[in-house]
Amino acid sequence: MPIYEFYCPRCNTMYNFFSRSANTEKVPSCPRCKTKKLERRMSIFSVVSGQKGEMEDNLPPIDEAQMARVMEMLGREAEGIDGDDPRQAAAMMRKLSEATGLKLKPEMEDALSRMERGEDPEKIEEEMGELLDDDNPFSLEGAGKTRGEHPAPRVDETLYDL
Repeated sequence: MPIYEFYCPRCNTMYNFFSRSANTEKVPSCPRCKTKKLERRMSIFSVVSGQKGEMEDNLPPIDEAQMARVMEMLGREAEGIDGDDPRQAAAMMRKLSEATGLKLKPEMEDALSRMERGEDPEKIEEEMGELLDDDNPFSLEGAGKTRGEHPAPRVDETLYDL
């Protein structure tokens, strides 16, 4: 059950919306000004909202309760995966990326795209082995930074229904 973040440029506020299922299409109205022009934002799900200070080891602070919920959801879904179907494995990795808001590194993105097209994972690993050896498939580029010259958005701590 993912939590999606949406930004309202009119209010300069970040809102969290809870969805009972993966919903990549729905865009809610702003809870404050009611505009229908919210922007979905890729977020590091584990950033504790409103926390000040520097990131330790270039990683954002972890919201362990939210991390546990995401891992539990993905664990339940992983039980039904056919280990011989690379498309299902790629879909799980995409769900992890979406649920956490962590962007995949370009080489991992390329490998997943190839798996989704049905290419043999062993062939992909043979060709891309060194590029995929990194233990962390996610990019933290831009984590904890705001876009452009605008002041950092206000964070509404309420969890709204999507």
